Amino acid sequence: MNILDFAVVAIYFGIILWIARWAASSKTDSEFSSVDYFLAGKNQGWLVIGASLFASNIGSEIILGVSGAGARADMPMANFEILASLVLILFGWVFVPFYLRSGIYTMPEFLEKRYSRACRDYLSVVSILAYIITKISLIIFAGALVFEVLGIPFWTGAIITVVATGFYTVLGGLKAVIYTDMVQAFILILGTVVVSIFGLYQLGGWDGLIDTISVASLEDGKPSVSQFFNLWRPMKDTDYPWTGMLFGAPILGVWYWCTDQYIVQRALSAKDISNARKGALFAGYLKLLPVFLFFIPGVIAYAMLQKGIISFSLEDADQALPALITQVLPIGFKGLAIAGLLAALMSSLSSAFNSSSTLLTIDFYQKFRPEATEKDLVRFGRLATVVLVVLSLGWIPFMDALMGGGIFHYLQSIQAYISPPIAAVFLLGLFFKWINARGAIVALWTGFTIGVARLVLEFMSNNESIVVAKGSALAYFLDINFLHFALFLFLFCSALLMLVSKMTAPQPEAELALVTFQKKTTSFKWSTDVSLTIILVVLVLVLWWIFSPLGIG
Repeated sequence: MNILDFAVVAIYFGIILWIARWAASSKTDSEFSSVDYFLAGKNQGWLVIGASLFASNIGSEIILGVSGAGARADMPMANFEILASLVLILFGWVFVPFYLRSGIYTMPEFLEKRYSRACRDYLSVVSILAYIITKISLIIFAGALVFEVLGIPFWTGAIITVVATGFYTVLGGLKAVIYTDMVQAFILILGTVVVSIFGLYQLGGWDGLIDTISVASLEDGKPSVSQFFNLWRPMKDTDYPWTGMLFGAPILGVWYWCTDQYIVQRALSAKDISNARKGALFAGYLKLLPVFLFFIPGVIAYAMLQKGIISFSLEDADQALPALITQVLPIGFKGLAIAGLLAALMSSLSSAFNSSSTLLTIDFYQKFRPEATEKDLVRFGRLATVVLVVLSLGWIPFMDALMGGGIFHYLQSIQAYISPPIAAVFLLGLFFKWINARGAIVALWTGFTIGVARLVLEFMSNNESIVVAKGSALAYFLDINFLHFALFLFLFCSALLMLVSKMTAPQPEAELALVTFQKKTTSFKWSTDVSLTIILVVLVLVLWWIFSPLGIG
């Protein structure tokens, strides 16, 4: 890193902190209401919502993980990004209208309106734990790796990450988060585009990239071009079978994009349903970019490794992009790429902080102090992240045991164990009025128990704390691919949800008017949103065809 690179990074920090200061100073502390702090005043437009959805999702762990997948020839991992575009369509058309009409602050609050207080408490607790295990600590972990590129020790980088991001999140609330997200989204896109351009230039263009991979593939054990650029693998594949990707991964997507406070809170800040839906669709278009912005640089890094231009270990392929940045980019552009990684890191971390504080404030603090004033709620929201930060830093050392498949694999596998029951309760609850609170709570706790059992046993097996006999029922349970496991658990929880609901009394229909589908009273009308949706679906299908055996051939 040259002084010019550090200057670029400093300018980035200056821009972000200035935007955050502007957002935080729009009102004095006495004027700051809970709607202002947690929902950005509920007057945001589609552009800022869509960019914030994208930036919140694309953290350093996603960039490092997907680029690492590119270096390992694990393109099916990029399918999670493409599938997100389709799930965002579902979010915009199916879920958004219910959320905005019901006037909620949090997803657990919606579950209470649809089912019961017990369901709300369950989701509140599970969401906080999920943020610690799969979001905040993982973002900090990946961010510390970015700081190591700058020559800053791991734990020093982790602490700097927390302090810098927490500063503006605490002051400005969701408004500061989403406006900095919007800028950070375009900075991270620009930074990764620069990496790809310089990388391809070093290899002699796209043809040079393909030729390098083709020559390397003649050696034993090295992947071919078709393996690098194929989204689909056989059903018997142990990591990413096409059946698991097509039917299991969307379940993770429904939980993450449609029911998770971390994401949905951006849509709740919209001025109306139209802007929220357009924001979701805009984010869907942006989610098509990671294949080119993050996966391809990983492939470029692999090709450069074969030619001896850069050096890194394929056993630690998550370092592929940092190696590309530090060893290839010229002075100045290196700082821009690092700024892009930091933008991804800070946008995701600030979103996690804000959504966590919202849950703690609305679902816990307000419950125990119903007489709390607006000022009390904002003050508690600002203090709530401290405990989460400490817990997240404490969890980081335990992640190594679960990260054998890389950062992104770790993230998706954990989500596969906690998301199915939540996705089932939300999705089926919208469509079937007869599904009731008793069925929901039984399905939630049963699914949670099974998912946590799989997580704990997998952790113990990886650490050799237990010995699993080959051919045993426990070995079969642990050998189920995590995406297939998500599908089976979703189907099981759905069946249990419906069975218990049928055996118990339904909830009063009058209570469900705002939280379930009602009979249509208006006819279908063609709109811009419909056109944008159709185009997005077509683009997804085109990508699936291009990066398939038929398209590659």
